[in-house]
Amino acid sequence: MLDLLFETSWEVCNKVGGIYAVLSTKAKTLQKRYKDNLIFIGPDLWSAENPSLTFIEGKTPLAAWQTHAQLPSGVKVRVGRWDVPGKPLAVLVTYDALYPYKNELYAEMWNRYGVDSLHAYGDYDESCMFAYAAALVIESIIRWKDDPELRVVAHFDEWTTGMGLLHVKATMPEVATVFTTHATSIGRSICGNGKPLYDYMPGYFGDQMAGELNMQSKHSLEKAAAHAADAFTTVSDVTARECAQLLERRPLVTPNAFEQNYVPKGSKFTRQRAAARKRMLQVASALTGEHYPEDTMIVATSGRLEMRNKGIDVYLDSLSSLRDALGRVTSLQRKVVAFVLVPAWMKSPRTDLAEQMTARKPRRLFNPVVTHNLYDPEGDPVMRRINALGIHNEPQDLVTVIDVPSYLNGNDGIFDMTYYDLLAGLDAAVFPSYYEPWGYTPLESAAFGVATVTTDLAGFGQWVLDNFGDDSDASGVKVIHRSDSNYDETVQTIVSSLINLYMMGEKEAQSVSKGARATSKAASWENFLPYYDNAYEMALQKASRRKDH
Repeated sequence: MLDLLFETSWEVCNKVGGIYAVLSTKAKTLQKRYKDNLIFIGPDLWSAENPSLTFIEGKTPLAAWQTHAQLPSGVKVRVGRWDVPGKPLAVLVTYDALYPYKNELYAEMWNRYGVDSLHAYGDYDESCMFAYAAALVIESIIRWKDDPELRVVAHFDEWTTGMGLLHVKATMPEVATVFTTHATSIGRSICGNGKPLYDYMPGYFGDQMAGELNMQSKHSLEKAAAHAADAFTTVSDVTARECAQLLERRPLVTPNAFEQNYVPKGSKFTRQRAAARKRMLQVASALTGEHYPEDTMIVATSGRLEMRNKGIDVYLDSLSSLRDALGRVTSLQRKVVAFVLVPAWMKSPRTDLAEQMTARKPRRLFNPVVTHNLYDPEGDPVMRRINALGIHNEPQDLVTVIDVPSYLNGNDGIFDMTYYDLLAGLDAAVFPSYYEPWGYTPLESAAFGVATVTTDLAGFGQWVLDNFGDDSDASGVKVIHRSDSNYDETVQTIVSSLINLYMMGEKEAQSVSKGARATSKAASWENFLPYYDNAYEMALQKASRRKDH
């Protein structure tokens, strides 16, 4: 059993992507076990004018350490709690003061571990300075506790924290280190550049591809951290194969889970679902001038703006085909409203839309397919695809497609509801990912009882197949086979799945919803934490052997 657990990530108290969901939902189960011996470390990116919405600064058991923290001049910390279920301890650290010393740090990392920082660009410097500052915080807290028998695990997430792990390994060999790759930097880059990852996986050499794609620094840092860590982990069997090939070390699999506390229960969920549906149909009506009855089927996808990796291209093509398929059957009347809930380079909410939402009889707006103004609408990949498909949301179309290029934080100016608030109102969610190490979005939608479509290239999708088989009516999750060469087949399978849900009776739909909830509950942190226990114990044993020698 460990005595002290640190977990470091760029997304602690900083909602950027899927790692935030992993850590914030894991926190309650970890905090229940380790109490205040669990400490999350994140970047202090906040100010009085722009405060973190999830960090509560205040007196904690680390107050005495904070007063006497031995950190380099200019490196400052704030201590409090992360405002998520469990409210674990959190330390936010500044790192700007370390930039003048980055060359010395990079030289040390080259000499010790062969990390190539020469080709760095973009967010590399910022990530490394934060990671190093986080390692200094870990070192300072351990020295302050002054207990040579303390069993400590320092867990680092993603390449962005790799330099912190390497510093801990070099300066505190008594500390057990764990490194988690949520997605390899080079694998994501291969996919993002349109190259076939899966058909040619055995022929890819990570170092060679890093040079070809100008990813040398991130890849070499990630690879060094993966090899130096006492326990190297990733989130699915899908990504484990990728890590073994591109990083040349086979990781342990520690799958992601979901905290059910995020899902309202009983009458509260019923009210939330009704409110979400009302708002989404209100927005659709205000855009198109059409009336959408209560039985309208509401569909959505969400995630990062990665057209290929997240399958947004497949989703939009599927909706275009669904529109054509339903339009050929003259007896059908039920409407479908399909949302793309994907943040983009958004300028502001549309004032004409906001005004129309309060109108007694809305009129059709110009460009009735997008809810917010974009800085570059012609260059936006979602809008380009919508226009190329000829999606204009005409009155005769049974399928209405709406792009929502804003973060749904409850204050976007149109919906003014959070993503989880709106998720409760969906009838179906589609995530046809090409590159998806785990897949938090389909797991979240299943937890909310939403009939969910994903692929077997997503870790979650593969987990569903392994544990529940291919019975989507029972599991609530349809897992589509996807490869480098079956794009059109994937589109048509999604269309068939949506038509199946469209034609379902109410009792059948409720059964699918119940199955989705049951599937998500099987993917709870209580069920998945033993995988982490295994990784932590492996790391502690290696640290113990170092200490003995």
